[in-house]
Order: sequence, then structure tokens, then C-alpha cells
Amino acid sequence: MGRGRVELKKIENKINRQVTFSKRRNGLLKKAYELSVLCDAEVALIIFSSRGKLYEFGSAGINKTIERYQRCSFTPQDEHVECETQSWYQEVSKLKAKYESLQRTQRHLLGEDLGPLSIKELQNLEKQLEGALAQARQRKTQIMIEQMEELRRRERHLGDMNKQLRLKLEAEGFNLKAMESLWSSTSAAANSNFTFQPSQTNNPMDCQPEPFLQIGYHHYVQPEASNNVAKNMGCETNNFMHGWVL
Repeated sequence: MGRGRVELKKIENKINRQVTFSKRRNGLLKKAYELSVLCDAEVALIIFSSRGKLYEFGSAGINKTIERYQRCSFTPQDEHVECETQSWYQEVSKLKAKYESLQRTQRHLLGEDLGPLSIKELQNLEKQLEGALAQARQRKTQIMIEQMEELRRRERHLGDMNKQLRLKLEAEGFNLKAMESLWSSTSAAANSNFTFQPSQTNNPMDCQPEPFLQIGYHHYVQPEASNNVAKNMGCETNNFMHGWVL
């Protein structure tokens, strides 16, 4: 029967773990030796047990193989790091010198530390200050001109708005006056249609009599021509009854 597959995990039994370590260590050392002989390879093997005991194998020597490994792996990287560090150091030195120079120039422009300067350096400093002053004045003039142009533009804009508002108000006032005149003419026409016509007489009591209701006989007024006839007909006159008037 073949052996079953061994699960790769830590062996809890201490004795079994020690036995397995010895067997597999010997097999690993044997395989390293066979690889170095069969393939002409430089092999180095270092093993530390759980107790800290060292086991090693080197086909060309452990130290020699380690040195070769360091030359192939660490030395180029160390050289690259060293070159990069040197480059950064030089860059920092240049920036530091430039910073100090700028600080010194700033102090000179402010009128400080002028004692060590020569006549030529002072003349150059004076030219720099005059040039800076001329540029500052030119820039100030330009800004003032731009502000004046902006104010003029705003003034024209406000003037146009004021003109438009004035025309609008005038138009609204004209319309209002037209409406007022229309209302005035309409009111005058209405008043003329309902005007009271006074009588031609000055007597306020002289007015047309209104019709009234009569009950009974009509009042008869005899004419003057028939007075004589009435006298002759006295009997009839005495028997005549006047009507009622309400």
C-alpha cells in the first residue's frame, strides 16, 4: 500500500516533529548536493532548527556564495542609492546657496547690509531700484486708466438706462394725459345731456301746473256774452250745482 497524502501543517507531537525534521533535512541536503554535482550549479543551503541549531551546505563555500549574492543583489542597488543621495545633496546645496543669495539681495533692496557693497554694486542696486520704481509707476498708471475707462463705461450705461426710463415715463405721462382728457370730454358730454333747462321767467313759483284728478261735475265758467242770457234764465242758474274739484 502506498502512503497517504500528508497534510502540510505543524506537527503537534514534539518527538514526531523532531524525527520528521531530521529526515527531511537530510533529504534536502542530499538534493542540494545532487543539484550542484549534476548541474554544475553553485548551491548554498542554510537551515536553522526550532532550537536555533545551524545546518548548512555550500558547494563552493557558504561565505563565497553569500558574497556573490551580495554583489549581484545589494551592491548595484547601494550604488544607485548612493548616486541618488549624492545628487540630492548637490541639489540641496544649490538651492540653499540660491536662497541665501535671494535673502541677501532682498536685504540690499530694503536698504540693509549695504556696508560690504562696492561702488559698482551700489550703482547696480540703484539702477535696479529705479527700474522697479518706473515699472511700479507704469503699472499704477495703467490700473488707474483701466479704472477710469470702467467708470466711464458704467456712466454711459447708467446714462442710457436713465434716458430709457425718462422716455418711458414721458410715454406713460402722455398716455395719462390722454386718458384724463378723454375722461374730461366724456364727463362734459354726459353733463350736457342731463343739464337742467331753467324757465325764462324769474319767478320760481311760475311753473307749469301739473295735471290733477277731478271728481264730480266740471266747473263751468260762463262767458261774458252770455251774461244776459244767464240773467234771463235765473231759475235755471239757481238750480245749477257746481262740481267738486280735488
